[in-house]
Amino acid sequence: MSESIEYPALYLKRGEDARLRAGHLWVFSNEIDVARSPLGEFAPGDVVAIVDHRGKAIGVGYVNPNSLIAARLVVRGLEHPFDRSLIVHRLNIALALRQQLYAEPYYRLVFGESDGLPGLTLDRFGDVVVGQITTAGMERQKDAITDAIVKVLAPRQVWWKNDAGIRAMEQLPMYADLGHGEYGGEVVAKEGGLVFGVDPVGGQKTGWFYDQRENRDGLARFVTGKRVLDMFSYLGGWGIRAGAYGAREVDCVDASAAAVEATARNIERNGLANRVKALRADAFDHLKALREARERYDVVILDPPAFIKRRKDFKEGSLAYRRLNELGMQVLARDGILVTCSCSHHMPRQALLDGVQQGARHLDRQVQMLVSLQQGPDHPVHPAIPETDYLKGYILRVLPA
Repeated sequence: MSESIEYPALYLKRGEDARLRAGHLWVFSNEIDVARSPLGEFAPGDVVAIVDHRGKAIGVGYVNPNSLIAARLVVRGLEHPFDRSLIVHRLNIALALRQQLYAEPYYRLVFGESDGLPGLTLDRFGDVVVGQITTAGMERQKDAITDAIVKVLAPRQVWWKNDAGIRAMEQLPMYADLGHGEYGGEVVAKEGGLVFGVDPVGGQKTGWFYDQRENRDGLARFVTGKRVLDMFSYLGGWGIRAGAYGAREVDCVDASAAAVEATARNIERNGLANRVKALRADAFDHLKALREARERYDVVILDPPAFIKRRKDFKEGSLAYRRLNELGMQVLARDGILVTCSCSHHMPRQALLDGVQQGARHLDRQVQMLVSLQQGPDHPVHPAIPETDYLKGYILRVLPA
């Protein structure tokens, strides 16, 4: 092995470097040659040189001996250390893309592996940045990341929303706190000419779902003058935008009391109380009640949380998606529009469509697929990392058989 390597070496077994050389960034624990580099000798988050079985360096990454994904590659080759300067460089590259895409500073700034910073998510809300760290390696770099954000963006606040369930797999604590700046002041997302209040501590994920923005941008031609039902509405992203596009009536439904209250505030803030309302209810129960009451909507939007978090949950989760879409179709008016989405990486795009089709046939309906939906370009897909291609959806027309 070259003497120029400054970090401890993490040796891979013979042939286990192929996926990394093809572009992926993950190393699984069973791919490591533990005889040459015992995992027990590393602390969670240690920076390492990842090398193949011949001792040829692939690059610099970080290790966590307690995780199934035991290491992640951050930089190829050994010319650049994993430090604040590298993070500043990656942030500037990520920022250049978002500034090209969007006129205002409201977007996902860093999308983990796709932006060369595995384990890190950053969302920008004007002069506020909300971050989420999911790996021990990035947790060890938190201060350097905060410094890099301040250097590149000079934000008013940097919040850390480090309470994602995946952190448990890395044996990391759950917390949310202010990493930079002073407490106070409002945090908002701007989208489609509207303003949405965001809670960087109590909200879901990092507070807002920018990944659906471009999909919501395409609602206008389907909702103008229509009655719209927005299920799993969270802060009202779909429903309030439908109201702004001229829907005559919109019901935003969510099971969370806090989300419903926040949606009501967002409805008022955007001057849409005359046509949009927020309701608290369980999605499946509410759809069944609407069906029994013979209520009908011209457009039904289904954007649920992930029903399939692990591969072994696929059968049960895919059935839940089918049941949800069947219920959605049962409250659609004749020739209605169904918008259905899945953010489950383990739910293939075709499987989602197949479930809709099966549900349609069970109801003696016919479905026309009009638009295929995916995550926005501020969530770029890494071609070598299928896990980064997670959001899929469809806009469909539902007809009598």
